This record gives sequence, structure tokens and C-alpha cells, in this order.
Amino acid sequence: MEYRRLGRTGLKVSTVCLGTMQFGWSTGEENAHRIMSEAIDLGCNFFDTADVYSRWADNNPGGVAEQIIGNWLQKADVRREDLIIATKVRGQMSDAVTDQGLSRHHIMNAVENSLRRLQTDYIDLYQVHSYDEETPLEETLRALDDLVRMGKVRYVGASNYPAWRLAKALWVSDVHDLVRYETLQPHYNLVHRAEFERELQPLCLDQEIGAIPYSPLAAGFLTGKYRRDQALPESERAGGIQRRYMNDRGFDAVEKLETVAEAHGATIPQTAIAWVLANPAVDAAIIGANSVEQLKDTIKGAEMVLSEAEKEALDEATAWQED
Repeated sequence: MEYRRLGRTGLKVSTVCLGTMQFGWSTGEENAHRIMSEAIDLGCNFFDTADVYSRWADNNPGGVAEQIIGNWLQKADVRREDLIIATKVRGQMSDAVTDQGLSRHHIMNAVENSLRRLQTDYIDLYQVHSYDEETPLEETLRALDDLVRMGKVRYVGASNYPAWRLAKALWVSDVHDLVRYETLQPHYNLVHRAEFERELQPLCLDQEIGAIPYSPLAAGFLTGKYRRDQALPESERAGGIQRRYMNDRGFDAVEKLETVAEAHGATIPQTAIAWVLANPAVDAAIIGANSVEQLKDTIKGAEMVLSEAEKEALDEATAWQED
């Protein structure tokens, strides 16, 4: 496993970050514990979750993924200080009007709840899950700054921010001498590129913000199970994938991935991960897994090195153009 410096910080993280959105949803606790232990054995030291995971599941109040991680931490053969645990704040956690957003009130309550569920006394990377139009940036950043000063949070980051909001946040941090976002968690993969590459990628490179993309396999589309002129597999995600990716451009990407994968004796998902990690702005790719076997297969993409010609061929297969 390769380890990269996270943004401009001195923190070293594995190039594969284990995402836990499925914990408590499509993956039960015992299986999740096996997956996390296997991730450690494979060299992964970076786990990503969110307080809202998996509130959308039946009878799930939210915070379940954090709770599963916390229970695992108490029995796993691993030192807490050897792990980088990232979680997020922003989502609606109950029916209470104040139990969401990026106000100081909600952040201070949410971090205590996350610490309790994770059964730890600090969070390595605390991320805002998305922007909050109703709360001044200074209020949000000052609350995060206080958490860092208190030692409850080590670093802070953002997710799902457009470039102008991220740039504005960096300016507010600079002007008011507050902690700044050191990471960005964007939606990025071979068939969803322009949103990140157009403005966010140059900003991340210029400001040394570590990009840790989610959905590098395009919600499963870039695994090879979706093929041109074939029936949809049975999956809860199939409908959304059909609407978003199942077109000539998407299928061209899968077929090009397959060609490159065969040259390396690799799989399509491994090659898709390798393409994301070849981007100089990316420090780690967030992958999910519903089984140990799936994790062991996908994580090998971190070991795969694409040639310049291979990367260019994949780039050309899904090239986007300026409007």
C-alpha cells in the first residue's frame, strides 16, 4: 500500500480510504467488522464515515455506521493512533429543526455525538458534508477552529463544495486566522469528471488541498457488470445508474477500462481506481465494500500503475469539453 501526504499537512494516509456508507444499510455489523479488520491487514489506515450514515435505511436513526466503527475499535487488534478516522457533519439527524446544518449549535452537539458513537476522544478529519447557505462561513469555521484548539478534531475538510464556495472559505480562514479546509471530498470518477476537473482540481493543486474522491467506481457502473445491450442486473442502484451512465460514452469507458485491465492482468474496478489515483490532485480514493472478497479485489487498484499512454487513452474515452 502506498501512503501519501494529505494535502499540505504532515499526515500520511493510505491511497485507499475505506468508505462506510453501506454499514448498517447493505452491510451488517459483523460483516463490517470483518471488512475493517481486513482493510487494516491490507495496509489501509484511513476510514471515512458520516454521522448521517445510514439514516435512509429502514428503522435507522442515523449514526449507525459510526457506532459500528466504535464497537470495532474496542475489540480490534489495532492502536487508535495508527488509524485516520474521518467523519462528517451537516445532515438532518432528527426531526428537530436545529439538528442539522453548519451552525455552531449543531456542530458542537454533533461532534460530541460522533465522538460518543465512535468511542474515541478525537476525530482525525472532521468534514462538512456539504455547504449550508443559511449559516455564515465565519460561524462554521470558528466553531471548527475551536474544536481543533480543544483537541477534539485534528484537521477539517469539506465535501461537495463548488469551487467558488471553497475559495471563499479559504479566504475567510485566511482573513480571520481560522483553521482552514485541508481536504475536499468530491464526486469523481472516469465517467463523472468535469465537475471536479474544470475548477476544483486547479484550486486543490494551487492551494495544496488534498482531494479524496468518493464514488470512484461510479456507484458500481465501472465494475463491468453493466454492459452495452445487456439487461440490467438486479440491484437497488441499477435504475439510477441507467439514467446517469448507461450511454455510449459510459460504455466506451467500460470497454476501454477492460482493454487496459487485460494488459495488466487486472480487473475493470482495479483499473478505474488506478485511473483516479493517477490524478496529481488526488491523495486517496474512497472505496466501499460489502464483503472481504470485494475489498481484496478492489484495493489492488492502488498497486496498479498506468502508463502515460494508457491514462491518455482512458482520458480520451470520456473527454469533456468546455461549454
